[in-house]
Amino acid sequence: MKKGNRAGDSPIGIDVLEGKSYFWCTCGISSKQPFCDSSHKGTEFVPFKYVADQSKKVFFCTCKQTNDQPLCDGSHNLK
Repeated sequence: MKKGNRAGDSPIGIDVLEGKSYFWCTCGISSKQPFCDSSHKGTEFVPFKYVADQSKKVFFCTCKQTNDQPLCDGSHNLK
């Protein structure tokens, strides 16, 4: 799968709620990072659905280069 545009250089920590769905932006052009705002329309990208398995803080990737979608894996350090 093609990776999206860099939307940032560091992850965004979000307190997620168990059982809730979050739609992570894969294209990198959403104005509501790290989440989808439908800016991908007309591209090959679709949002990635993340369902929280427990209530906790997770760090969503903004560089869009992660191999652990949608979570940060440190790929932003490999510029």
